[in-house]
Amino acid sequence: MMLLVSMKGYLDPSVMTYAIQAIAGVVIAVGAVIGVYWRKARKKINNSLGIDENARKEVEEDIVEVTEEEKK
Repeated sequence: MMLLVSMKGYLDPSVMTYAIQAIAGVVIAVGAVIGVYWRKARKKINNSLGIDENARKEVEEDIVEVTEEEKK
């Protein structure tokens, strides 16, 4: 003979809101950790293969002009 126990109770909406927030927090934290380790791994792989991430990027020089009026 099988005994089935059922639990009936009331879940307040605030409990569900808290649960959703907790789940979302865990998902965001796991995503952040994965992102950090992905960048570290990609950087190590690029360094070991001799790939420069900034090779094709165009860098502009910072040009600052100071006139006589601005010096005073």
